[in-house]
Amino acid sequence: MTETEKLLIDGDSLTVDEAYAVAVERLRVGLAPKARKRMLRTRAVVDAIVEKNEVVYGVTTGFGKLSDVAIPPNKLAELQINLARSHASGVGDRLPEPEVRAMMLLRANVIAKGYSGVRPELVDLLLDMLNADVYPPIPEQGSVGASGDLAPLAHLALSMIGEGTLIKEGQEESAAKFLARIGTKPVVLAPKEGITLINGTQAHTAVALIALVGARSLWRTAHVAGAMSLEALLGTPVAFDERIHDARGQKGQSRSAALLRDLLADSELRESHRHGDPRVQDPYSLRCMPQVHGPVLDALDWIDNAVSRELNAATDNPLVFENGETLSGGNFHGLTVAMALDFLAIVLTHLATMAERRIDRLVHPDLNQGLPPFLSPDAGVHSGFMMAQVTAAALASECKVLSHPASVDTIPTDGGKEDVVPMAMGAAWKARRVLRNLENILAIELMCGAQAIDFRAPLKPGRGVRTAHERVREIVPRLEADRVLGADISALRAAVADERFADIGRVT
Repeated sequence: MTETEKLLIDGDSLTVDEAYAVAVERLRVGLAPKARKRMLRTRAVVDAIVEKNEVVYGVTTGFGKLSDVAIPPNKLAELQINLARSHASGVGDRLPEPEVRAMMLLRANVIAKGYSGVRPELVDLLLDMLNADVYPPIPEQGSVGASGDLAPLAHLALSMIGEGTLIKEGQEESAAKFLARIGTKPVVLAPKEGITLINGTQAHTAVALIALVGARSLWRTAHVAGAMSLEALLGTPVAFDERIHDARGQKGQSRSAALLRDLLADSELRESHRHGDPRVQDPYSLRCMPQVHGPVLDALDWIDNAVSRELNAATDNPLVFENGETLSGGNFHGLTVAMALDFLAIVLTHLATMAERRIDRLVHPDLNQGLPPFLSPDAGVHSGFMMAQVTAAALASECKVLSHPASVDTIPTDGGKEDVVPMAMGAAWKARRVLRNLENILAIELMCGAQAIDFRAPLKPGRGVRTAHERVREIVPRLEADRVLGADISALRAAVADERFADIGRVT
């Protein structure tokens, strides 16, 4: 790959979509020349501080509660190494590879911004690792999201100095051996470089950006599944009339209604009950999709703005400026993205609860407008999709529990020096779990909705629903007799996660 085919990071212009392409699609990445020059200028400032033996936090002092401990010049290199070792104290399940890749990219981008006062070699090594598709094991627990994601980032730093392990394509061995194999070598940390590698919000922001991309896809898929349910239940699209939503003036709501109108256009099922239907209104889970799905889109836009800013934020401490000044502050505090992640869990839970209620109406013999009980061709001998709704209910209920915000909690750490922390990594893994639950719930709704549409034949649903029905049937067959549904749900969930249903329907 040539330099022109790489994404060049400069610390200022990285976008969510670009970061996602590096993390998930393995887009190659390099360092912009202007960023390299800027880094060299602020590195010269740090070198001057060390030469003069000035007292600067994290450069010639200890860290956190130990910031009042002056470090002699002959111990400065040992200080940085010990920082990486001592802070690599994470536990629990490992972050998935895409999240680790995103974290590596974001840390490189923040350093490239030039306020860290470190050598470009650190960024070069991170990018070499990314481009070679190697990554370190990062435990997802152990960070409170203040002073940065110290433990996760320390595990990354450990691999960069040749300690710990690295992974490629499932193979794990010593970091030093892997770095040699890809044609590079561990970095020897200079003053300020250890604290730079671990100070920042990049672990929980990495989870956030990947979850955000997935959430936007699920927002569209929720409309596809909801439209299919509405058609199967002989619901009316009148509630999606443009005039209703213009009268309220909420942007997301109007976009949601427009997408539903497109999905439901040219429906024979609608025409079959346009006249003579005694029902005046559908239940909220059908009628109020724009009023619930719409605010979710508005929230995703807010979350996107918060995360996008954080991708290019200077989160080190202290910050080093080209005029020779260093300033110690708290840009590493993770509340901005922690709140965004809590908000993400909440709004995805709204999509989950709406979808679960629609699933219940599809299978409930008293509510499903004449469809067979539990959508079984031979109900009684066969249970049909009875337990699929139970699974959806379990997942939706779990989402509600996980929607309790993590960012309102705090426990003082570091001897009281870090006395108010945002628990950002807790918010991150909760949001990711809610997103996975929603994928499964929407898979179940698509499975049940397609079965219900089959029972409405030969009448055809709207054009978008027809496309969705065809795609479901490419993945799972119609249920003729009871079978193990776990595999069907899993296959459809994979398709939902792969955005197989997110491109159906147009919305402006």
